[in-house]
Amino acid sequence: MAVTRTFSIIKPDATRRNLTGVVTKMLEEAGLRVVASKRIHMSREQAEGFYAVHKERPFFGELVEFMMSEPVVVQVLEGEDAVKRNRDIMGATNPAEAEAGTIRKEHALSIGENTVHGSDSEENAKIEIDFFFNKEEIVG
Repeated sequence: MAVTRTFSIIKPDATRRNLTGVVTKMLEEAGLRVVASKRIHMSREQAEGFYAVHKERPFFGELVEFMMSEPVVVQVLEGEDAVKRNRDIMGATNPAEAEAGTIRKEHALSIGENTVHGSDSEENAKIEIDFFFNKEEIVG
């Protein structure tokens, strides 16, 4: 397998509960390496832009408000088949359906406050990485 990159967000529900280190440790123990990371307070423009794909969905406004509610940690992760590896360690979107030992099973509060976001494809990973990082910020 090739070494690839993916994008991750440690969401407001996790940063509020001081879980940044715990989540990052789980990612690293799953074989992913953090090659860029920054803690930001997402602006409305960033939240609406990042989640624009969901603009027509009924939960869009609530999602934007949630992502602006507390700081988040945006990260670029690198590893073999990084997108799949990250999605495996995150677990199912609904923590009630997530497998034991996954981030969401262990730490998510609900389907809405589910601790992490991860890219769903290599194409989207590139788009999402470019949304928050410039090339000089990614040090692998």
